[in-house]
Amino acid sequence: MATIYDVATQAGVSPATVSRVLSGKTVNAELTKKVRAAAKTLGYRANRTAQSLRRQHSKLIGLIIPDIENSYFTAIARGVE
Repeated sequence: MATIYDVATQAGVSPATVSRVLSGKTVNAELTKKVRAAAKTLGYRANRTAQSLRRQHSKLIGLIIPDIENSYFTAIARGVE
């Protein structure tokens, strides 16, 4: 799995520039093109777990169901889903 460091090396830029480009911040158009091409070539995919740890926020909801056989609780679970 490729990292932003691999993408940075391939594109000839710093890892910070790769981070800025991939997060959608304003960067020189030429650098943006290089970084996106390198990311595509290497098959880079963002690590969502690492991002949520860094931001200290995830987009997950935990649901504890006391009795899965009870239709009331399964209906609530379907609604949350």
